[in-house]
Amino acid sequence: MALDEPQIREMILDILPDADVQVQDMRGDGSQFAAQVVSKEFIGKNRVQQHQLVYKALEGKIGAELHALSLQTSAPK
Repeated sequence: MALDEPQIREMILDILPDADVQVQDMRGDGSQFAAQVVSKEFIGKNRVQQHQLVYKALEGKIGAELHALSLQTSAPK
């Protein structure tokens, strides 16, 4: 079963509760999403480490229930 925007957002917030998370279905068919995640947990972490935290939140669903995810992460300014 495919994931939807609210499910993806909630999964990310479960592991990064302080985050500002925006998720968008890029094609409107639930196959490709874009997410912007801003979290204080990213302070002092490089981009790869930031993305690893988000992928951890998605519990290995990328490639299965979540076909594709374009990800932008940053620490708050």
